[in-house]
Formats: sequence, C-alpha cells, structure tokens
Amino acid sequence: MLEAMFHAWERHLAAIAKDRVVRPFEWGLDWLPRNGHDAPSAPADALRAWVAEVMADTDAFFTPSPTTDYRMETSGEGERIVTFPSALATPHPENNLVSCRYFPAAKRTPAAVLVLPQWNSDPGGHVGLCRLLSWNGLSALRLSLPYHDRRMPPELTRADYIVSANVARTVQVCRQAVLDARRAIAWLASQGYDRIGILGTSLGSCLALLTTAHEPLIRAQALNHISPDFADVVWRGLSTRHVREGLDGHIDLDLLRSLWQPISPRWYLERLRDRPTLLVYARYDLTFPVDLSEDLVRAFGELDIPHEVAVLRCGHYSSGQTPFKFVDGWILTRFLKRALRDT
Repeated sequence: MLEAMFHAWERHLAAIAKDRVVRPFEWGLDWLPRNGHDAPSAPADALRAWVAEVMADTDAFFTPSPTTDYRMETSGEGERIVTFPSALATPHPENNLVSCRYFPAAKRTPAAVLVLPQWNSDPGGHVGLCRLLSWNGLSALRLSLPYHDRRMPPELTRADYIVSANVARTVQVCRQAVLDARRAIAWLASQGYDRIGILGTSLGSCLALLTTAHEPLIRAQALNHISPDFADVVWRGLSTRHVREGLDGHIDLDLLRSLWQPISPRWYLERLRDRPTLLVYARYDLTFPVDLSEDLVRAFGELDIPHEVAVLRCGHYSSGQTPFKFVDGWILTRFLKRALRDT
C-alpha cells in the first residue's frame, strides 16, 4: 500500500511539468570531433569508433585545459556569482559561459563542496542545501549544469540538450558538465580549499561520479539518486519517457548502452577506491528504477570499494518534498562534514 501511494505521488509530481517535448532521433555526428579521417558510412559505426577512442583514454576526454579567466561578482541580492568559460565550446554562446553560486562558510575552514543539481533544476534548486552545507562549515559552490538557468538558449524551456534522443550530443554535453566541474574545483583550490568534496543529485550524481573518477583533488563524493548505466535510466525512467519516445524505433537498448559508455558510472568504479563515497537512493523511485540503484550498490560491494549507503523512504520527486528533503539534506551534509574533516 505504501509503494502504491508513493508511486501515485511520483506520477502526479512528474505530470506537473507540461513542457516536455518529444524531439526527433539523431545520431549527432556533427558533435563528433573533426579529426581528418574518413568516417564509416554507417552512423552507428562512426559512433562506435569514436566511443572506442574515448574509452581508450578517458583522462584526455574529461580533462579541461587550464584557465585563469575566473570572475566573481556580487548580485543585487548580495549573492556571490563565479563565472568562467567552459572548456567545451558548443553552438550556443549562452551555454559556453559557466555560472556558479558561491556560499562561503561563515567560519572559514579548508573544506568546500561542489554541488551539481538535478536535470532541469531551476535557479533556486539546491540553494537551501548549499546554505545547509555552509552553516555546517563547508563552503558550497553550486554549478549550473550546461543548458540550465542563464546558460539556456532562447529556443529552450527545458534543458533538453544535455539528455535527449541526440546520441552524440548527450555524450558531449555531459562531458562538458564534467569539464566545467573540474574547472570549478580548480577555482576552489585556488581559493585555498584543500579538502574538496562533490555532491550530485540525479543526473548530477552521474556527473559527480564521472568527475570524481578523473579529478584527484576530490576527497569525497555524495551521490544522491544513483544508477550504473545512463542508457537504462533514460530507457526506463518516468522522467525520460519523452526521450524514450524519440529513441524508439531507431536504436535498441544494447546499442544505446554501448554508445553511452563514456557517461555511464559502471565503467569508472575502479577509479574510486581511494575516495569515501555515499550512495543514496529512494525506495519508491520511478525515475531511477530501484533495481538499477541496487545494482550500483552491489557493484561497489563486489569490487570492495569503500562506501556507505542510505535508503530514503520516498520516491525521486518526493525526495524534494517535506519532510524527505530535510532528511536527505541531513544525510548528505553529515557524510560530507565527516568525510572532509577526517580525510
């Protein structure tokens, strides 16, 4: 009965958004690098070849060039905004300037947390969580993901270009998020923080894990709503049914899994052995199906990677509702406070 109640609530909360658009399927070959070689005639073969190159050296794929072009300004409301250029140039100029909101702890400590919100988070998303972190002595830097907030071009009302039925664009824009996160962490380090953690929710948790796997400055990660495979969440999740509609009839799940390897956490777990990890999932989640979350937890255990697990007694959307958001925030903050203090 409890499961039925939460599932009904999840469907109601998901249905509130009326602006989801079923976009056409595209292989996205225009998002592949121009390397001067003749591409295979079949788009799927071209993408397979590119993914093989990426997976052979993911450090090169996920490492941004250094920059010193950081700017910090204070808004009219007194908030501190940090901006810098993205390491990946996309066709949309608005998306190529990264924007972060900075919440320094009242009492300065060496600990800071980079916060990656969920897909389609509005500008206020996770601000309360950032304030909770700062009240607990952890300075917080909230990064607006690609195609979100002020990075959204005028033709969009949702952040469709980071998760969509365009196969290569989805990989490249998620890659952009990781490159942006690493530049944000470099800024935190330049401010004197030497105990840096990362916190990601939903899509942000996937991107946070990819960042941790490639960024040695990260000491601990808190992953809120989890899955080992990017493709499976899109294929089965409540929030991505419109994306699945665009994919149907053009690509099967096995091929999609293969082409989205670079952005799937499963392939990077061995890189996490030296960092404490918190895995949080929701018992009645329809967006990140529970068996996928449990699969990732099981993989951590089988590989003997240090981790902690917390299970929320709610669903995906309802984890942002009272009282569950307070429980979730407390679990995430408690872990990071302890991990960044003790490491």
